[in-house]
Amino acid sequence: MNEAATELRSVVVEREFPHPPEKLWRALTQPHLIAEWLMKNDFKPIVGHRFGFSAEWGAVSCEVLEIEETKSLSYTWGDHELKTVVTWTLTPAGAGTALRMEQTGFRDNQPRYFQGARAGWPRFLAALGELLARMG
Repeated sequence: MNEAATELRSVVVEREFPHPPEKLWRALTQPHLIAEWLMKNDFKPIVGHRFGFSAEWGAVSCEVLEIEETKSLSYTWGDHELKTVVTWTLTPAGAGTALRMEQTGFRDNQPRYFQGARAGWPRFLAALGELLARMG
């Protein structure tokens, strides 16, 4: 197998929100809030916790890899074919927060997953922005 065939691809989405990192952190780590902008889940912000996301199109299995409160969160995201890692990075930006989401590990032979992530994450982040605007 040549090297190009094993090259992994990433999806990156970056947005600035006019909210403090603590508020975004709550939306990224509290299950009832995650369900409002992403999917139903049984997330717990504990390294090693295994959890799942589910939606009408299916489900993904995840495991928390790293947590640095109000700064970064990383977890696996996959199924029997897909093995990726989602990393959220929060950086204070003026009165708000710059949020970076990177999903790494798409293989070249997984165009459906890669295109799905490229189409899906901007929509999820738009829904996150709407949730943040409603949150107290």
